Amino acid sequence: MKITDLKSYLIQMDWDDRTGGSEPRNTVKREFVFVQIDTDEGITGWGEITNYPGNVGNRAIQRYTAEIKDFLVGKDPTRIEEIWARTFRLFTYTGTRGATTAAMSGIDIALWDIFGKSLNLPIYRLLGGAVRESIPLYTHPPEPGPDIELARRDAKEIVASGHTAFKMDPMMHSLDGGNVGFLDGEISAEGAERAEQITAEVRDAVGPNIEILIDAHGRFNVPTAIDLANRLEPYGIHWFEEPVPVESYHALQQVRDSTGVRISVGERLHTRFEFVPIFENNLADYVMPDVTWTGGISELKKISTMAEAYYIPVSPHDASGPINIMAGAHVSATIPNFYKLETMRYDLSGYNPLIDVPLDIREGHLYLSEKPGLGINLDEEFLKAHAVPGYGND
Repeated sequence: MKITDLKSYLIQMDWDDRTGGSEPRNTVKREFVFVQIDTDEGITGWGEITNYPGNVGNRAIQRYTAEIKDFLVGKDPTRIEEIWARTFRLFTYTGTRGATTAAMSGIDIALWDIFGKSLNLPIYRLLGGAVRESIPLYTHPPEPGPDIELARRDAKEIVASGHTAFKMDPMMHSLDGGNVGFLDGEISAEGAERAEQITAEVRDAVGPNIEILIDAHGRFNVPTAIDLANRLEPYGIHWFEEPVPVESYHALQQVRDSTGVRISVGERLHTRFEFVPIFENNLADYVMPDVTWTGGISELKKISTMAEAYYIPVSPHDASGPINIMAGAHVSATIPNFYKLETMRYDLSGYNPLIDVPLDIREGHLYLSEKPGLGINLDEEFLKAHAVPGYGND
């Protein structure tokens, strides 16, 4: 079997942004970046790379991935490890992290999909088989605040769906630039107080037994991150995620030493090599590599095995599209040191126009089928019809 083609698509589609039981709050545009690899035996594999911020990151990575086509055509798609290593070294002088590993991730996921389909087996069986019957999930409400009553209602709806954990960023509405904004790393006194108020109200709404995860999106300097973590600790937060920008392990160490809350990092770390200092220096209680950014299924499995040696739970960051979720789920099914898998919303029916079968989510758990490969396929005609002009439909 040989690779005959690689395509990458940047698509834009309507999404009803709701938590599930409520009526659609508003229709938003969501972007996704998908990878398609075709073979001379008629087997197609699907991958995903969806990045942030959308307008810049997604456009850059779609073009970046398309340029790897000539390198892949003619290769045996089942030689996944060799393709990973050789692709990685293609960029040794321009940088082997970030855009490189994102492109490689989409390709790697598609190759595993092809491998599973060629053997008529789901990917998790190729990775050693399942150690659990289903994949527990955590999810997100829409941006919490500044409407506290709405934040309470959204949290209650998530709990009613059967989820026992969710993640929110109560600081988001007080900062410019969304989850990629950073200048001085500060938040106003009013913003910090509001974040504490939102967290207190949401905790009151869901009770003591639901795990509330706080995402700081790597936007704060050291003293601000320490202050926020300590402010929110009394409300029983399960973890404080990415308190400082990822470039400084020393800054992360300072926060770690100055707060009692659990720390989670990893969605913006690329490959097993960047996780070594986290494990060796005891910098996190949880790690959350993203299968579509860190190097694909191959690399997520390796990082998870490394984490197991340190008894650190893995909770993949899978808050993008359906391939992102399913790729992370296949690895998660096989690793003993697993916490929960992330999803964008608890109601993911918005994915249905993209895929041939809906995701099987029940009572806060994802169930994998015995279908080969990832277990789902994308609708190629839908991708072509919704591709952003110039980014995959030309």
